[in-house]
Amino acid sequence: MREVLNAQGAQLVAVADVYLRRLREAREMKSDIRTYVDYGEMLAQEDLDAVVIATPPHLHAPPFVAAIEAGAHVYVEKTMAFSVEHAKRMREARERFPRQVVQVGIQSTSSGAARDVPMMLADDKVGHITELRANHYRNHIDAAPPWVREIPADATPQNIRWQDFLGDAPAVEFDAFRFINWRLFWDYSGGNVLENFVHQLGFWFQALDLPVPDQVTTTGGTYFWDDGREIPDVWSLAMQFEGRRMMLNWTSSFANRFFGVREYALGTKGTIEKIDTDTRYIPEPITNPLGQEIAGQSPNQNHMQNFIDAIRLGREASCPFEIGFRSAIACRMAVNSLREGRTVRWDAENEEIV
Repeated sequence: MREVLNAQGAQLVAVADVYLRRLREAREMKSDIRTYVDYGEMLAQEDLDAVVIATPPHLHAPPFVAAIEAGAHVYVEKTMAFSVEHAKRMREARERFPRQVVQVGIQSTSSGAARDVPMMLADDKVGHITELRANHYRNHIDAAPPWVREIPADATPQNIRWQDFLGDAPAVEFDAFRFINWRLFWDYSGGNVLENFVHQLGFWFQALDLPVPDQVTTTGGTYFWDDGREIPDVWSLAMQFEGRRMMLNWTSSFANRFFGVREYALGTKGTIEKIDTDTRYIPEPITNPLGQEIAGQSPNQNHMQNFIDAIRLGREASCPFEIGFRSAIACRMAVNSLREGRTVRWDAENEEIV
């Protein structure tokens, strides 16, 4: 809501949520907003041009399909789809109604780096990229455990539409901790792969026009927080793009921030370094001794404003559906690999993880 309220050229008129507290908070932010507990009733209103889907990822697909079918433009938070089946369902709706603007919430695609990196890649300055290396490190030890929130007293069955929250996830009895802290549970979350890695992955999917990876191997575990969480606090994964003769390696921890948030495209003629949204091209002295270092200078854009402008101007948003689709499949492969304890492959012909 804050993002839309701060955007130019948009009027926020309605909100739907399964938790009554959120509807009260919405009215505190905008007193005349219409509130619904059923998003279907909201979508039936004729004055809606666009919808922002800000649910947990396991609930992205149904409102996405419904909003597209209702003729609305859609901003859907990352990770776009929770499963391969959800991604296909969303794509089928998108293909039937191709005119609506879709913006996937991978904000890195609106950063200045998204314009600087293509310039650094031009004229074969980097050469053949054999590896993408990425990190995402934080330290939460002196604060609340990552993704754990206080349970409000009104988080009760009377105030929460529990079955609507579950969606097609496995049926379990009402659990306020599970509802508020859904990021800790596999039924609704993919851990830091779906929360933060996707921002890094989606950026390079777009910059290099990468396909779904051929195979993914993931390891990890919960090595610090013993609070009932199912998802790891330390990750390590490797993706192989066989047709590109390239791989991506990513590591992450929530108990040490030394490496921070960084990405590197390692080419035979040079390296692109990306630290948060700051970029730098560094030539390889052996294979590119006359190359000049380049620092990125493009300003960041507001991702929500980019969505609003794309609607008004009839153009594609900075993170279109296809980038969301491929990055979602890749992230699901990474999660499946960890949970199944094996390398998984992408069957491109049947569009299945095997």
